[in-house]
Amino acid sequence: MENKSKGIVLILMSALFFALMAATVKSIPNIPVTEKIFFRNIFGFIFALIIVKKKGKPLLGNNKRLLLFRSFCGLLGVACYFLALSKIRLADAVILNKFSPFFILILSYIFLKEKIKKFQVVSLILAILGAGFVIKPGLNLTIIPSLIALASALFAGCAYTAIRYLRHTDAPETIVLYFTFISTISMIPFMLSGQFVIPNQAQITRLISLGIFATSAQFLMTYAYRYAPASELSIYTYANIVFSSIIGLLVWNETLDFMTVIGALLIITSGILNYIVNNNIKLKKLP
Repeated sequence: MENKSKGIVLILMSALFFALMAATVKSIPNIPVTEKIFFRNIFGFIFALIIVKKKGKPLLGNNKRLLLFRSFCGLLGVACYFLALSKIRLADAVILNKFSPFFILILSYIFLKEKIKKFQVVSLILAILGAGFVIKPGLNLTIIPSLIALASALFAGCAYTAIRYLRHTDAPETIVLYFTFISTISMIPFMLSGQFVIPNQAQITRLISLGIFATSAQFLMTYAYRYAPASELSIYTYANIVFSSIIGLLVWNETLDFMTVIGALLIITSGILNYIVNNNIKLKKLP
């Protein structure tokens, strides 16, 4: 199997596990967000630590500043995402979180001086319109959870942009190790200050499942970006919307209203357009 195909398979599997992770987060509303973040990352930290030591990779990594930046952006993204999941429908939170590729486009232009093509501008406008349909902005506080979900996409975009460049300096296990370590220890002070609930048997099972789903999704995504660039794989992450919509319908009987469907289609269409443009540009560069 060629590298791109491997990347596609891995990113689709990652999308499924991220959907299962989000559903698990939503299924335990009485557990504080800090506790969910802790369990989301503790298993990943242990697993990544074992792999890094087994492979003899340096624990501190090579590009320490970028590793720290990626980790803190990832942590903020997860915190916003988990908070939004407890306030709005599963599919809505996932749709807005999938805005991250367009933040990558903007961030790459601002910080990396990468040019934005005309068709990419069109795709960005479509994505913004799509987000508007999902959020349904009004003059009240009901849009705050949706804006928090959108903020999760911004922080995720920062993290994914960093991953694109970390692949040249650090192993996937090291990237995951940094992220999970910082996310885990950062939650301990909050939990000690009172943001901790002793879980019952059902909640323990779900918290453990949350950690397993998140760890699997994290490693699958990180490895996927080793086989192909984010610009070529980002389109396949939209499968998360489909998986989440199905889960939301089956578990919580959540149905998407007309405006949300239109918004989702606009965001997915803009992602496809951006994908086509990126690939056409690369094909033209080939001899």
